[in-house]
Amino acid sequence: MSGFDLLIKNGTVANASDVARCDVGIRGGRVVALAEDLGTDASEVIDAAGLYVLPGGIDSHVHLSQPSGPGIVMADDFASGTRSAAIGGNTLVLPFCLQQKGQSLREALNAYHALAEGNCHVDVSFHLIVSDPTESVLGQELPALIDDGYTSFKVFMTYEDLRLTDLEILKVMEVARQTGALVMIHAENYDAIRFLTERLEREGRTAPRHHATSRPIAVEREATHRAISLAQITDVPLMVVHVSNGEALDEIRRGRRAGLKILSETCPQYLTLTADDLDGLNMEGAKYVCSPPPRDVASQKECWQGIEDGAFDVFSSDHCPFRYDDAAGKLTPRGRTSFRWIPNGIPGIAARLPILFSEGVVKGRISLQRFVALTSTNHARIYGLHPRKGTIAIGSDADIALWDPARRLTLTHDLLHDGCDYTPYEGMQITGWPVMTLVRGQIVMREGEMVGTRPLGGYVSRGFSEYVGGPKGPAPLG
Repeated sequence: MSGFDLLIKNGTVANASDVARCDVGIRGGRVVALAEDLGTDASEVIDAAGLYVLPGGIDSHVHLSQPSGPGIVMADDFASGTRSAAIGGNTLVLPFCLQQKGQSLREALNAYHALAEGNCHVDVSFHLIVSDPTESVLGQELPALIDDGYTSFKVFMTYEDLRLTDLEILKVMEVARQTGALVMIHAENYDAIRFLTERLEREGRTAPRHHATSRPIAVEREATHRAISLAQITDVPLMVVHVSNGEALDEIRRGRRAGLKILSETCPQYLTLTADDLDGLNMEGAKYVCSPPPRDVASQKECWQGIEDGAFDVFSSDHCPFRYDDAAGKLTPRGRTSFRWIPNGIPGIAARLPILFSEGVVKGRISLQRFVALTSTNHARIYGLHPRKGTIAIGSDADIALWDPARRLTLTHDLLHDGCDYTPYEGMQITGWPVMTLVRGQIVMREGEMVGTRPLGGYVSRGFSEYVGGPKGPAPLG
């Protein structure tokens, strides 16, 4: 019997805390040895000379097989979405299970599990989306599901069918406090967006470009401030997702200075795209419609500052894919009448890691360790997966991505293997690329191609976030 199932030799292993030249020994899907020289006694040996050996990426903000409205179909199901994730060096993704109005959380979750089962190329775990916080949901279903390992959920402050009132948000936050769950929030002011949208339509300003006009920075800043205030009232930690600009980030910094546990996330679109990208001819701008929208160069710089100085905790894709040249996607007939009907979201599950590596590590903005923290370790710690996931350590799952830090290429859609028909990052010059992805010690991607005959990923139940501290009971008054 050989010593290891798999041995990765001669690579540079990087965790969020350190970087070292060492071998990695894998047995039974887990890391069992780390040493300068582990010999060659293994069923398979991978020579990683010249490569970085990194914890597999964890993308904690993706949308797959999600209901998207009448006549609209999301471009990625679990098979195509997780395939693209593996191509981009990811080993676990956290999609959102959407509760529709009138639907129980358990019913939504059972349907979502059925869609995922047997179709995932990387591991998955689910966030809940609470859109209908009835008494039974708040009093029974949500606490029971949190106890079952669904320890984070998202609420929306915008979108007609998803938004909660401040009172409803407070009630949901109270459940989080009592159970130890983590609340994620989409912070945009629905009424302000509706007011601006209706005014723009009266003026005939309906092109894709005006999606950004209808959602100015003030809409996000105000909602971020209000969300933090509601979290302060209920005394719960809060994750503010897809932050796009410095003004919203300043609200987060202010909350932290006041002693609140406010976590934050940003995404590739806010580092690389601007509102001008929505201004293309013949509906080309629809490719870039997402919320919050891309801002301007000044906001890009502010988001980079947040990545560099630690204001951002995680870097996610907010992968929300719709085909462009498709009546069930971005070119839906209603979308031609007004930007408000264009499916909202862009793809990015495979491009996330290469963009941050190339623009961040290669250009000297962040260290390799910070890259690992932003793309893997912090996700695992925040969402109850650490130390099983997000690190290369004795006993952790052997979820590993091998990176060629010197590989240069032009980012094109054909490299990404998703279900979409475009990438908003087409033509970007990239340095650094994942050349192999292992999920629990099994090679699932090698040199841009999937390996094996069947998907190897599975569902992973989670514990509580390290940042929450467990159930607390009712918030103190006065």
